[in-house]
Amino acid sequence: MRNAEKIEKKWQKVWDKSGIYKTKDRVKNKDNFYHLVMFPYPSGNLHMGHWYNYAPADVYARFKRMKGFNVLSPIGFDAFGLPAENAAIKNKIHPRDWTYKNISAMRKQLKSMGNIYDWSREVVSADPNYYKWTQWMFLKLYEAGLAYKKKTLANWCPKDQAVLANEQVIDGRCWRHPDTLVIQKEIDQWMLKITDYADELLADLDKLNWPERTKIMQKNWIGKSEGAKVKFLISNFQFLNKSQLPKSQNYIEVFTTRPDTLFGATYLVIAPEHPLVESLATKEQKEDIRHYVANAHLKTELERTSLEREKTGVFTGAYAVNPANEEKIPIWISDYVLMNYGTGAIMAVPAHDERDFEFAKKFNLPIVKVIDPGREWPENKPYVEGGLIVNSGEFTGVNSAEGRKKITEWLKEKNLGDFSTQYKMRDWIVSRQRYWGAPIPIVFCKHCADKIRNGKSNAGNNEFSKGEFENPGWIAAPEKNLPVRLPPLKNFKPVAGGKSPLARAKNFVNAKCPKCGKKATRETDTMDTFVDSSWYFLRYADPKNKKRFADKKKLNAWLPVNMYIGGAEHAVMHLLYSRFFVKALKNSGYLEFGEPFEALRHQGIILGTDGQKMSKSRGNIVDPDDLVEKYGADTARMYLCFMGEYSQGGPWSSTGILGIKRFLDRIYAKFSIFNSQFSNAENQELQRLLHQTIKKVGEDIENFRFNTAVSALMILFNKMEKENLSKEEARTFLKLIAPFAPHLAEEFWRNLGNKKSIHLESWPKYDPKFIKEGDYDLLIQIGGKLRDKVRVSKRLDRVEIENLVLSRDAIKKHIAGGEIKKIIFVPGRLINIVL
Repeated sequence: MRNAEKIEKKWQKVWDKSGIYKTKDRVKNKDNFYHLVMFPYPSGNLHMGHWYNYAPADVYARFKRMKGFNVLSPIGFDAFGLPAENAAIKNKIHPRDWTYKNISAMRKQLKSMGNIYDWSREVVSADPNYYKWTQWMFLKLYEAGLAYKKKTLANWCPKDQAVLANEQVIDGRCWRHPDTLVIQKEIDQWMLKITDYADELLADLDKLNWPERTKIMQKNWIGKSEGAKVKFLISNFQFLNKSQLPKSQNYIEVFTTRPDTLFGATYLVIAPEHPLVESLATKEQKEDIRHYVANAHLKTELERTSLEREKTGVFTGAYAVNPANEEKIPIWISDYVLMNYGTGAIMAVPAHDERDFEFAKKFNLPIVKVIDPGREWPENKPYVEGGLIVNSGEFTGVNSAEGRKKITEWLKEKNLGDFSTQYKMRDWIVSRQRYWGAPIPIVFCKHCADKIRNGKSNAGNNEFSKGEFENPGWIAAPEKNLPVRLPPLKNFKPVAGGKSPLARAKNFVNAKCPKCGKKATRETDTMDTFVDSSWYFLRYADPKNKKRFADKKKLNAWLPVNMYIGGAEHAVMHLLYSRFFVKALKNSGYLEFGEPFEALRHQGIILGTDGQKMSKSRGNIVDPDDLVEKYGADTARMYLCFMGEYSQGGPWSSTGILGIKRFLDRIYAKFSIFNSQFSNAENQELQRLLHQTIKKVGEDIENFRFNTAVSALMILFNKMEKENLSKEEARTFLKLIAPFAPHLAEEFWRNLGNKKSIHLESWPKYDPKFIKEGDYDLLIQIGGKLRDKVRVSKRLDRVEIENLVLSRDAIKKHIAGGEIKKIIFVPGRLINIVL
């Protein structure tokens, strides 16, 4: 765009000085609309991914403002985390200095976009005034019994010397260091009971205006399974090491979703971490078992459960009794069974489960068919679906669905089983053995621990909170002492043995117990940075409040977020954790709403010109700062909107951005001569196209079809460029491009003699007489095969089409149990789901 730098800097300065984007909590006759993008980590520079998230999102925010809403669009920085600490170690500077230097640079970059951010509400998660409330929230969860400390196997990154959440392990490697294999390490961890909210998190997904694929990802992550718990009595119990068994524990309990296959269980498998491993091992097997268990601890969960991996195992020497037919079956140990799902033990039915089948074949174990497929089925392949039950005593001839219920009821009568629901989701590990994070505001007091353990205090006398009573000795810091500040450190390297660098700060570690005043030791772990980002959207409502994390009236004025925009990679981390936080705070009486984000949209990924992910090593990075300097922010904004479907992204095109530059240059040229060339006559053909464009661009922005909105503006301008425009037609066109090219629109709006900013104007209204509507039949394919057809409006965008298709019963039936690899959408014709 011509004179881009001069025009853009001029108007950014005017907007900043006038406070045009500073948002009041209430505006008469306007509904509030909370528009939010995911706040960035201050890595040092905004990359093209940030721009693709933020620039088109700002188009949406500006449009909602023009539609009459009081729009809040805040920004801040997710400032704690390992990269800052690693950079500090490498460059021998304090992580705070590195972080705040980067924030300063990125703040300048963000302002160069021309977005409508209300900078007066900026939050920085590393600011003590912010993490004071992060600590306060941890304490509230602790008081409610939702935080606890437990020794558990955790994902350990040897490079960072820190624990990773399950969601932070990708293909067995650290999410920050793809070259580093993650190992399993047993360590004391602070955990949050997100599992207490599993049912609520699952049920409430249906209320949300989110992409269906994201909701499916959360449902799969929560992983609700309904089935039965079954007791298998240990056959040779009298010969085993009973001293290591829990009292009266003469059985192994398994969880199964297929009690209808119980008569086909020919062996049991327990996890290497199962508490009965040592006691079940016979003398002959002990050495082999210890070696196997040690090796299992070196493998990640993903490695252990991979269907492609060859199954391994070791026989304990012990046997159990199948309660259905009283047959003696061997007890094995294998690492494909996980201790943290179900009971840590499974009944193996090799005729009807793929992993059990592979295991049985390898170790020559019996395979007994108990479900009849009702059709030809190969002998060398397990049948895993339902059918008629066979070879199962009195239950023979019953169908699987009915058999599950009847067999479970039969077990319940004999006190050998019961109905049960299990979840794949685990409690959230929030301890991190690093420095640059919010300190956990807890101390350990041996005196208070002894008092609780010796029964000198009980849960009902209010001396200790629920969390303190359940975690003897771990005493919460009083609210008046918050924030517990990070002490200044010079050495940020992890301490040997996996302790946090904070363990070096003796003045920090040595403390007094706030309950009894005796000597105590402060917790040295810091919090996972996902804790910081699980509530930041609440703080924007009242960022300067020193007495509360936010005033309740202000929270109710803005929350929940009306539209949240960010990457799909956060589907089972940040988005799930934020939902948990809001539900827990609501249950404690601090919030009046139960979901953080009413609507959610994801941006796609911008690739390099070579079609590969942008990276320094490939040399295909496009620097947004260079683009702004060369072409201007308006050109960069509009090209990002135009380059493809927002939810899909695509490869960067140097010729594509030049096309947008030429388009804006043409607008500049046309509007530069308007003052002397206005027409008084209305062109009916132009009026028809203008009103159709008003409707289309408005609907496209509303539905995140930014690319087709820009296309429509190009078509309209191609016509306008050849005509003598009326002043009203010129004004209308500038309003239509204002969300996309805010600086250019402002420049020529003022040149037309308008005193107030164009960004205070309303979105133009179209005349229905110029509009033609249309519907079409959408063909729905799965793997290229036609499975369904539905009549849809041309106004629906891709996200709406996907949600509609994935919610149809006919489609649910065909994709049940499958994983969606990609969805191909041909507008106006068909959609193809690839599994």
